[in-house]
Amino acid sequence: MLIQQKLRAILRAAAVVLTVFLMAVVATSTARAQTAPNAQLVSRALSSDDITKYSLPATVEYSSGLSTVGIGQAVYLDAELDNTIPASQIASVTWTLASVPAGSNAAFSDSPLGPNVPIFEPADQQIFQVAGRKLLRADVPGQYTVKATITTVGNGTATASLTLTAGTYMGIGTCKQCHGIATAVPWSMVDYWQKTLHGQAFTANINGGAGTEFGPSCLQCHTTGYNSNANVVDGGFADIARRIGWVFPTPGPGVSDTVPAILQNVANVQCESCHGPGSRHVQGGGTTMLISVSSASGTCGQCHGGAPFDPQTAQWDSSMHAIATRDPVGNAGCVGCHTGNGFIGKINGAATLDTSYSAISCQTCHEPHGITTPSGASHQLRALNPVTLADGTRVTSAGMGTLCMNCHQARVNAATYVPSTPGSAHYGPHHGPQADMLEGTNGFTYGKKIPSSAHGDVVADTCVTCHMQNLGTFDSALTLVGGHTFNVKFAGNATVPAKELVGACQTCHGPDVTQIDFPLMDYDGDGVIDGAQTEVQHLLDQLAVMLPPVGQSKSSVTIDSTWTQPQLEAAYNYLFVQNDGSHGIHNMAYTVGLLKASIADLKAKSGK
Repeated sequence: MLIQQKLRAILRAAAVVLTVFLMAVVATSTARAQTAPNAQLVSRALSSDDITKYSLPATVEYSSGLSTVGIGQAVYLDAELDNTIPASQIASVTWTLASVPAGSNAAFSDSPLGPNVPIFEPADQQIFQVAGRKLLRADVPGQYTVKATITTVGNGTATASLTLTAGTYMGIGTCKQCHGIATAVPWSMVDYWQKTLHGQAFTANINGGAGTEFGPSCLQCHTTGYNSNANVVDGGFADIARRIGWVFPTPGPGVSDTVPAILQNVANVQCESCHGPGSRHVQGGGTTMLISVSSASGTCGQCHGGAPFDPQTAQWDSSMHAIATRDPVGNAGCVGCHTGNGFIGKINGAATLDTSYSAISCQTCHEPHGITTPSGASHQLRALNPVTLADGTRVTSAGMGTLCMNCHQARVNAATYVPSTPGSAHYGPHHGPQADMLEGTNGFTYGKKIPSSAHGDVVADTCVTCHMQNLGTFDSALTLVGGHTFNVKFAGNATVPAKELVGACQTCHGPDVTQIDFPLMDYDGDGVIDGAQTEVQHLLDQLAVMLPPVGQSKSSVTIDSTWTQPQLEAAYNYLFVQNDGSHGIHNMAYTVGLLKASIADLKAKSGK
């Protein structure tokens, strides 16, 4: 009996321990399931393209998406959640104003943006979904902290916050007191800016520069702080014009001199057009915490997002730059080309690069203040200095395409890299060796002299000449090919026919060229003259069959440590041509020469 009692006691104790253990397991599992999902709260930009494309009311105000806003200005708030979570699992979004300035009665209202209006930034569309939307108008100067709490079913709760700084526009007269000191960059930004096209956007046109095309509807983008809402009192151009009763004059020579000084102070595309109203920045002694410095596309898109006359943002939305991969984030060796802010830091010689994510946006390539090209020439490109490739080749005459070559290069010296690098999945030139290919350098040449085509010498602006060709204003493919899409081909869809930009080709090759893959020679030796790009693909196919697994046709190669030195030499050229992406168009002679040299070498060493 005593033994049985002890046994029962032991079993009861074990049951208690097991129960506690199971409760701990359940609690741990629940905690893991409730880990806060990725979320962010943003001020969504709103462009003319949005209003047209998504049939929004004409009275809806534009927005730059900046966090520095004018008093009364519409702020379109987007609470965005990880898009791997099913939308059906979003239970609720709770909005709160965590802090507001003294005397504020600001409150949320429904956003005019419906579910058909996507997230503004293409890169954010890749990883987020809209969980909820609100509209907010600041009613007194100061800072507003907005919070959105997103509750999901089974995926936890996420809280995202955003601080808005509300103020009034001060105009160029105030900005130049600190930023117009001509003795030192960057403090001399106003001096450079006033020579750019932005610095003359109102003045030149009101003086007749655009003829009769310049009218009141243009003021939205040719002045600072313009807001069509008559209830917005923010010190911007429209607000002042309403208060003084200014009437738009007939443009003509000298008319800008008749514009009241108080309006001239906020005319043109000024500092505050891109940084937001600066009253709090000024009152705070110039602290950067009270002004916006943004690399988001909405800053430029508020004006350059109005296709068909200003199609730049819509074109960029169709480019790979807009959705630059997030993989290199955190890697200082990669972000100098793979993120916008990283590239800016690299070009400016920063000791430490920003390793956070940002797309390759407008500000990546264009220096807004005009410091690099103050006259406005070359479209304020951020850098046009000569570029030195990894093999030592110095590119000095690539025109505006020089900017592209800072990143679109092999990043290794083939002559030393190929003989000393073992095979692996990462073997080969970097993924964008276009500059090397165009210049006819940095392939593995087997000690031979490989001929080079003339594109790098005779095409004045190299990359830009071909990849940024202009279409007609009302061309149906305007936002899908050419311009800031950087695409030379569009495959076509249900509403827009296929399009190839051959105008740049015709300049030298004649009007008979109607497609990019036009015939030149029988490079692959099969007795048929196909299109030049098709011929190069046939050479790639021939070489691929000779690479492991030998004898098998393949569209790509997978390299590992078992590859022999001759195979690695040929593989470098295979990847060099494949990663260039033009299938010979950038440099047909060099492309064909490298592939034929590789094929010949493998044949010789295999005894076939």
